[in-house]
Amino acid sequence: MGDIRNFFRYVIPAVLSFALSGVYAIVDGFFVGNSIGDLGLSTINVAYPIVAVIQSLGTGIGMGGAVCYSIHKAEKKETEAKEAAAGALWLLILSGLILTFSILLWNPFLLRMLGAEGQLLLLGEKYITVIALGAALQVMGTGLVPFIRNHGNSFYAMVSMTAGFITNIILDYLFVWVLEQGVAGAAWATIIGQGVTMLTALVYLLHQKQFTLYLPIADMRAVSAAIVKIGIAPFGLAMAPNISLMIINRFSILYGGEKAIAVYACIAYIICIIYLILQGVGDGSQPLLSLYYGEKNFSRMKRIRKSAYSFSLFLSLISCIVIYLTREHLGVLFGASKEVTMETAKVIPIFLVSIPFAAVSRITTASFYAAKKSAFSYILTFTEPLFMSAFMLILPPLLGGQIMIWWSTVFAGILSALLALFLKHQADKQETSKKLPA
Repeated sequence: MGDIRNFFRYVIPAVLSFALSGVYAIVDGFFVGNSIGDLGLSTINVAYPIVAVIQSLGTGIGMGGAVCYSIHKAEKKETEAKEAAAGALWLLILSGLILTFSILLWNPFLLRMLGAEGQLLLLGEKYITVIALGAALQVMGTGLVPFIRNHGNSFYAMVSMTAGFITNIILDYLFVWVLEQGVAGAAWATIIGQGVTMLTALVYLLHQKQFTLYLPIADMRAVSAAIVKIGIAPFGLAMAPNISLMIINRFSILYGGEKAIAVYACIAYIICIIYLILQGVGDGSQPLLSLYYGEKNFSRMKRIRKSAYSFSLFLSLISCIVIYLTREHLGVLFGASKEVTMETAKVIPIFLVSIPFAAVSRITTASFYAAKKSAFSYILTFTEPLFMSAFMLILPPLLGGQIMIWWSTVFAGILSALLALFLKHQADKQETSKKLPA
């Protein structure tokens, strides 16, 4: 009972936090869509992968540093734990500055790569220029939260994210609807909201005397490498819905045009929330998984992982039921046209088929990077987009155009879940063999 109670103490606030961050992602679409219509909704949809890269990079670095910190603490290596925290902070600061200059320099090129043309390109440039100016705030905001969670205060991590979320909603209403600043106003609301999350996280870390930038130059390379090695997987996991978004948008332009992009914009916002809720279960479990891994207590580690599977499958089932029952109103939520709203209601049940399989993949991936099984976590993180691309190259021209674009995502999710179970079985065999006497 103690492990179960501890599991929910960590996971419930994390799930709520990630659910809010999912709503955070759709707030711009809601206000802009209801202000400008399908064009505004499509603009946010096409440009959002750039925002996702910024936030995912913060998540990857923060989670990589937090895993290293937590495992070192469990191993009673206090110096190494502090160096992991300092290394992550330096990486967050440097990556935020690099992203700002890079995105400002390559803004039009990046948007064209994502399929933006004409009015989509012009509005996208306005949106992303503002986003780039606040890239450092977003990287720091998302990157500091995992450390709070690994200090044992998952509730405050939720408070920090909630503060940013509420700020974003208020400012979206003010900038987009009242002051009619359009996509630029939505972008300002986003970066200021992330800035509030960053500040509340900093207040906590400073109060707990856990904020440190001291890292000997001689150790910097090794510490950074360890953080990046673990952080690649959570970065990819956070990016996964947006990698899917980019792939689906590119293929949908060929088969369904702007209408299909607008339809997937509505679907993607909702599916993104579910994926983030599932990630909340995985990342909420991570402090306990890393702790027990560091203590070499593999039986308790497996109990936590089993709880994560059960809870994520339960949440995926509830989410599918709620979305199916409200499917006819989803397009209306984002100010989509009647035609797009009707098509969204018709298509979204296809995507719901893949949700339980996504739960299996995400929990397995999180359990791998929490225990420093980087190779397995990389495989799971980056094979699903490859499966998806392969299906989209083969199935639509053979079996029915745009409808097979949608089904390709489901088939890719099922294959990824089967691969996750296979790799989990292999990892469990390795751990069992290590405990057997020679």
